[in-house]
This record gives sequence, structure tokens and C-alpha cells, in this order.
Amino acid sequence: MSEPQSSYRARIDALATASTGLKSRDRSFVTAKIITGIILLALAIWLMKYQPAHIAWILLPAACFVALAIAHERVLRRLRQHTRLAAYYERGMARIENRWATEASTDSITNGLQFLDPHHPYARDLDLFGPGSLFQLLSTARTAPGEETLAAWLQQPAPISEITLRQQAIRELAPQLDLRETLVLAGEEAKGKLHPDALIAWAEAPSPFRRAALRTLFLGLDAAWVASLLAWWQWRWPAPALALSLINIGVSYKFRERMLKAASGVEGAQHDLALLAAILAPIERHTFAAGKLHQLQSRLTCSGICASKAIADLTRRLAWLESNDNWFVKLLNLFCFWTPLCTLAIDAWRARFGPSVRDWLAVAGEMEALTSLAVYTYEHPTDIFPTLIAPDTPRIEAEDLAHPLLARDKAIGNDLALSSASNGLQLIVVSGPNMAGKSTFMRALGLNIVLAQAGAPVFAKRLALSPLQVAASICVLDSLQGGLSRFYAEISRLKQIDDLARAPMPVLFLLDELLSGTNSHDRRTGTERFVRGLLTRGAVGLVTTHDLALAEIAEQIGPHAANYHFADTFDDGKLHFDYKLTPGIVQTANALLLMRSIGLEV
Repeated sequence: MSEPQSSYRARIDALATASTGLKSRDRSFVTAKIITGIILLALAIWLMKYQPAHIAWILLPAACFVALAIAHERVLRRLRQHTRLAAYYERGMARIENRWATEASTDSITNGLQFLDPHHPYARDLDLFGPGSLFQLLSTARTAPGEETLAAWLQQPAPISEITLRQQAIRELAPQLDLRETLVLAGEEAKGKLHPDALIAWAEAPSPFRRAALRTLFLGLDAAWVASLLAWWQWRWPAPALALSLINIGVSYKFRERMLKAASGVEGAQHDLALLAAILAPIERHTFAAGKLHQLQSRLTCSGICASKAIADLTRRLAWLESNDNWFVKLLNLFCFWTPLCTLAIDAWRARFGPSVRDWLAVAGEMEALTSLAVYTYEHPTDIFPTLIAPDTPRIEAEDLAHPLLARDKAIGNDLALSSASNGLQLIVVSGPNMAGKSTFMRALGLNIVLAQAGAPVFAKRLALSPLQVAASICVLDSLQGGLSRFYAEISRLKQIDDLARAPMPVLFLLDELLSGTNSHDRRTGTERFVRGLLTRGAVGLVTTHDLALAEIAEQIGPHAANYHFADTFDDGKLHFDYKLTPGIVQTANALLLMRSIGLEV
């Protein structure tokens, strides 16, 4: 059993033991509350019938019942937390044991399908999102900002400087299980409840008031009204009190709609900000060494006040506002301006801290994305962090590189070297029979490059690369809704790849069975011309094919291209694959053998 497995199993067992004790206490509290409730009811009936003058004695069992309820709720809260943490570690065990894809239906983590853009240059082709995807394997985010940040990192390569900072942060976060537990419990409360768009809209909305003038007006009228009441009491002058009461009622009525409108969005913001504070507080308190984590912490301070304390201050102001439900406050509001002043205090908070809310959400998102990659790092201890090479010429050097979505003890690794340098190999044409591993190898390369440029470790013994824009044509589908045939959808993708190759960042192209929707002559000519154009612009990449005629492309292009293949053997009616990339053109074919093996007479 690996170290991550043993750590997770130990914590799952400890949580199970603690939960057993908590469930026993839960049953005891239920019994105690029932007994106390019966005593309270019986005592109340007896006192009302025989000793009504001593009815106050029911306060004693009532206080006991309240105390039991409070203590019971604490036990239930801890039990819920233990259940959440146990589920969290069980999901971790599923990932380590390669059960994560098949158990997706019971996993509360989303698979990121909402982020799948069919026009993205590689998201669909590399299984970035959806069931059994890289996002599903990686994501432990519990909030929308965390999922959005991780999805964005997977879809856009980061600069080398940013990748280096992320790697340092991920290395530091990887072994910190206790911190992750705290973040998980905070994030669980926010799962499906935090509404970042609505919160940002409220925080950044322009103020509808001239706060200084209104505050001066309301305080002045309040002071004058109180003074008029004192004058009435001291010198029997009712006229000023009556006049000021009428004036204050009129002013309150004039501003009533504006104040109600301003306060209407506060309750939703209060809930979202409380959840955000629960997520940010552990980040603020923790001591970090990595520069990236220090940067995130520094962004949680505004005007010398950390985000969680600022949100706590808003909570107090909202509590003042909520007091207007009290009948005494409602009566008082007719003559003085308690509710308007509370609304202005909240508006003042929004003017001071509102512009920071977007950044606080961004920090929460980045922290969850880093934590997701740290969990992946911890659960795959044999994976390595890649070496980033200065962007002089496009270059990839991989040793024992394998598909990151496969089990570590079953995946087959391969070596690869691509470079647009004068003596480098820019193009590899990969031939081979069905099921030999051509598409899997292509996806393995693409996914590892995506992981590397997001800051994560990769499934390889060694990987060095320069900044690259991945572009793939592997899983191009037709579109009935869009009226596109598969062939037209494919050439549209090729146009997108060509446009990317003209941009400053070099392209890594991954082309599987290119132009299979046309005749062999057009396919051969079109593929060669398209690939030559990419190579001229400094791109590097792979082309896979079943059609051995396409293998001639490498010979036509010259020393910057080479043929490799995946082979198979057929013994005792069964196909066998070694999934090893081998120089040269494939010499075997398995289509007829496969057809005969299932009883077709061909």
C-alpha cells in the first residue's frame, strides 16, 4: 500500500471510530431531550392546574432542554463534518485505485462538462472535460470559482514564471492534509450555494446615495427630534416636537423606497460573503513559504484589514439592519432614521471593500485550483515536475511518458523528442493497426503537456519542454444542429490550427487519421501540404495513420520527419499489443484477423 493510501485509510478508520462514538452520543441526546420534554410538559400542566403562582418553575426544565439542544447540535455538526471528510478520503482512495471514473455517479465532484467548448483547440480531443476526463480526476474544488479557475488553467498555457510559482506552491501544499480538511469543510458549506456573479454585481454596484450628505441630514434630524422631546419634557414645549415628528415622518417616507431597494440585495450578499469568509479564514491564518501562496494571502488584505474580518464587520452592520423587524424599532423608525442609517453604513462598507470582493473570490478560486493539483501530486508520488525551457525554439524531450488517466501500474511509457532546431525532429508519423495505441499515445503527450503548462506534475520519468500551444484534431464530430459534416468540421479545425501556427507561441499539433473523409489521393496530398505549412512556421507534432501511403510523407519531408509505429502480434486467435513506439513503418495489419476472430468469413 502506498503512503497516500495508508494515510487516507488511517484517516478513514479514525473518522469511522469517531463517528461511532458521536452516533452513540446522538442517541443519548435524543433520549435525554425526549425525557426532558416530557418532564417539561408534565410540569407545565401540573403547575397550571395546581400551582399557577409558581409557573416560573418550568423555566428550569426549559433551560435544560435548550442546553441539550445546543449540545446536541454540536454533536450533529461534528458528525456531518466526519461524514464529509470520510467521503472526501473515499474519493481520494478511488482516484489512487483508479476507480474514480466508474464511481462518477456517486461522486459529488463535477466532471467539468459545463466548461467544454467544442471550438477549443484541444479540450474535446484530449478528454479535458466530461465523464472520465482529466478535470474529473484533478478537481477537488468545492466552489464555482475553484472549478472555473482550474478549468481555465487547463485550457490556457501559463508563462514559465507563473508555472514555476505554481509548482512551488503545489509542492508545499501536497503533504498538508490537515489544511485540506479545513478547506474541504469550508468549501462543502459553499458547494452549490455561493453565487459569485450575484455577489460581484452587488459589491461593485454604484452607490445610489450621497452618503455624507444623507448621514449628516439623518443624524441632524435625529438629534433635533430628541432635543425637541427633551424640550417638551423640560419646558412643556410640544410644538417643536410635533413639528419635527411630522418633518421626520415626511423625510422617512421620501427616502423609504430608495432605502428598501438598496437593502433588497443585502441578504443574499450576506449569505455569500459568510461562506466566502469561511473559505478565506484558513488561508489567512496559515503560514506559507511559497511565493505564490504569499501573493494570494496579501490579496486578502484591504486597507490593513483581512477579508474575513471585513466580512465580520459587515455581518455586524447587517445585524443592526435586521433589528428593524422588531416592533419597537419599526415604531421608532417613523420619527428617527435607524434603518436608513444602517443602510448607509452597509453602503459605506460596500464602497470601501466592494471592489475587493472580486479579488477575494479569485483568491479562493486559485487556492482551490492549487489544492486540486496538490492533491493530484500527493496521490501520484511517482509523477515528476517537468523542466521548463526558455522559449528559443519549440522543444519536447520526454522519457517514459504515459497517459495520466491510466493506472500507474498498468500504463506503458514511451520516449519522445521533438524540436524545430536545425538538426531537430519536427514531425513523427505514427502508423499501426487498430487498437495498437496510436491515439492513446497522442492523447498522453497532449495531456501531459497540458498538465505541465498548468503547473502540475506529469506522468513521465523526465519531461523538458518549451512553451507550446497544443492543437489537436483527434475527436472531430459532425454537427446536425450546425449543419456540418465531419469532413467540414475537420477542415474547420485544421484552419484553426493553421491560424494558431501563425501566432507567436509555437504549436504542438496532434493529428489523428487526417482527412479520412476524402479519397486517398486528396488525403495524401492535402495532409502533406498542410503538415509542411505547419513545419515551415516552426510547429512540431505527430500525425497518426492507418493508411501506409501517408507514411511516405516523412520520407518526402526529409530529416525533420520520421516514421514510427505501434505493432501487434496474433497468437491463438488473440491479438497482443506491447504499446511501445518503435522506429519505422508498421509491417502488420489486423483488420482481417480481427474479423475472422469473431467468426466473419473474409
